[in-house]
Parts: sequence; C-alpha cells; structure tokens
Amino acid sequence: MKRAEEILKKGGLNITANRIRVMKVLVDSNRPLSITDLYDKLETIDKSNIFRALALFREHGLIHAIDDGCDSTKYELTPLVSDSDDSRHAHFHCRICHKTYCLKTSPIPTPSVPDGFAIQEINYVIKGICPDCNKK
Repeated sequence: MKRAEEILKKGGLNITANRIRVMKVLVDSNRPLSITDLYDKLETIDKSNIFRALALFREHGLIHAIDDGCDSTKYELTPLVSDSDDSRHAHFHCRICHKTYCLKTSPIPTPSVPDGFAIQEINYVIKGICPDCNKK
C-alpha cells in the first residue's frame, strides 16, 4: 500500500481508499490490466469507480493505455512512476488466454514518416501464444 500511496502523492492526487486499492493492483501486476482484470481483483469497487480512477491516473501521467487490438484497453504504470526507464517497448497479446504482456527487452524502433507528419504515439503489439498457454 505504501508504494501506491507514494505514486498517488507523486502525481499530486488526493489519496482515497479506492485510488490506493486500484493503484496497488497496478503496482503489484507484472503485466498490463484491463478494467475487467481490475474489477476481478477489486470486487468491492464497481467498474465506474475503477474507470474514474484510471482516467484520473492517466490525466496525471501515472499510467498509460495500451490498445492491444482486441477490444479491451489495458493499463500499466508509466516509466515516471515505475522502476523502469524504458517508455517505448513492445507488448505481446496471447490469443488463447487474452493476456497482454510487456516486452521490456523489445524496444520499439522509431519509424520514419514523410515530411509534415508528426508521430504522437506508437503502438506495437505482437500477437501469438504465451509460454503458459504454449505448454498446454
């Protein structure tokens, strides 16, 4: 809980019980989580409160959203608050268990674009089968 509170303070947010609980799940996770994943872990907080906390965390630069192309946005801590300084990395989406994983050792190359274009975001998702599902 202490780490979650530190992150909320760093982001300049008021500390509430729900925000601490949502942030703690994100801190303890080893992969990006969807709202449904968070709801499953936080059964006493409804989805609308989880969504509001996530929107506030994004607004304050504490988390970022990942579009894995599977109709479910995933959320993870930004390098600003995580122990990683790697802000641009690939993600892997398993087609069997539908979990999305960070591939911190797979940096995203910056593509060249024609003059006049300004890159604002790069979303790099690899799809396949994760090691756990591959064993089955």
